Amino acid sequence: MATPLSADALVAALRAEGLTVVEHRSWRTHNRTHKGLWGPVNGVMIHHTVTSGTQSSVDLCYDGYSALPGPLCHGVIAKDGTVYLVGNGRANHAGLGDGDVLAAVVAERALPADNQADTDGNRHFYGFEAVNLGDGEDPWPAAQLLAIERAAAALCRAHGWSQRSVIGHLEWQPGKVDPRGFTMASMRDRIAARLGKQPSPTAPTTPPATRPSAPAYEPFPGAAFFREGRRSPIVTALGKRLVAEGCGRYRVGPGPAWSEADRASYAAWQRKLGYTGAAADGIPGAASWSKLHVPNV
Repeated sequence: MATPLSADALVAALRAEGLTVVEHRSWRTHNRTHKGLWGPVNGVMIHHTVTSGTQSSVDLCYDGYSALPGPLCHGVIAKDGTVYLVGNGRANHAGLGDGDVLAAVVAERALPADNQADTDGNRHFYGFEAVNLGDGEDPWPAAQLLAIERAAAALCRAHGWSQRSVIGHLEWQPGKVDPRGFTMASMRDRIAARLGKQPSPTAPTTPPATRPSAPAYEPFPGAAFFREGRRSPIVTALGKRLVAEGCGRYRVGPGPAWSEADRASYAAWQRKLGYTGAAADGIPGAASWSKLHVPNV
């Protein structure tokens, strides 16, 4: 049982364990804490995404979807072992699970069978989603398995937990199969061996004095981000840049809610760049977005 790590402490713990960490968008303030408690934390839960492709998987885990809003975990572990942080606080990843399993995790003893769903896991577990289709055929590269080992060990080391504080979603909630393609018993053996040694960072590191600052411009959030009902400071920043470029089509605003006025304004920007027809539909694309230089928010 422990107080959740701060964003800075989480990044430091992961990097100290040798991981390459990417801070995705506004992950430090992105959470579901308004829907329930976050902490005390008791362990780490491993999942697979049931998706392919790094960027699309990261975007999905950050945004979620209509039935399950994001973040859907705290970190996404790509095939190459890079960890993309997408949430800080309560996340929609564990759901309801077996209270007897939680008790075993707290006591750091062998897990019982998960046969009931009576306990809120989103409150008690950090969650990592590893990019994999989960069909039993999609491979698990050595770099990705090593990153899962390192990420789980980093949090165990930070909180003084043993490998028994790391579980799979399939060990928590009845009916779940993730992660599929390796066993959690074998992963816990790897984590135990790692915890028996000092951290051995191998990822490239940059001295603090020369570490680059946050990007000046907001990374392209994906075309699916721009849909009815979306509210984000990114939308406001986008609108202000469109106005600055002489493409604003607003009567009021711009504001944080994606609207028809935003779409019309972006279409004007696309036409300014020379796009025509369906290519000037008002939905941002990566190329036109990069030229607009929306400030990082």
